Amino acid sequence: MRILGIDPGLSRTGFSVLEVDSDRPASPPAVIEAGHFRFDPKRSVASRLAELERDLDGAVARTKPTHAAVEAIYSHGEFPRTAITMAHARGVVLLCLERAKIEVLELPANTIKKAVAGHGHASKEQIAHAVASILALDAPPEPADVADAMAIALCASTRLLAETAG
Repeated sequence: MRILGIDPGLSRTGFSVLEVDSDRPASPPAVIEAGHFRFDPKRSVASRLAELERDLDGAVARTKPTHAAVEAIYSHGEFPRTAITMAHARGVVLLCLERAKIEVLELPANTIKKAVAGHGHASKEQIAHAVASILALDAPPEPADVADAMAIALCASTRLLAETAG
């Protein structure tokens, strides 16, 4: 099973594709590809969304995931514009994945953090270190968008393995 984790944003979108062996659920997933797409903040929102669509379509075609996961929308009262901006990027991500006929899990941030770092209020640094430990990486992934995308894929893999086992 190949799981694409996506941390959407309009300045940078992190992604990670992990391969999980459902016959050996205790073994750590293999990292197929991980990285981020950067978008010029001087360009229009529409232009950045179109670039996100192209980049994500390319990553999906290259890595051929069977499942995908994104963080569920979250709105903080002090930063409502952040939620709106994230919603634009999430919409493009969900559209690309639907067109590619990839099953999508939407996971709350605190669920992802708890699954990966052990508690729902883990910091970005704690997430990055936990991801590096779980995936046996030489160093924590950077930037944080990539670590977050890996954490999203890891959380999804746990859920999907539990579904197939049960």
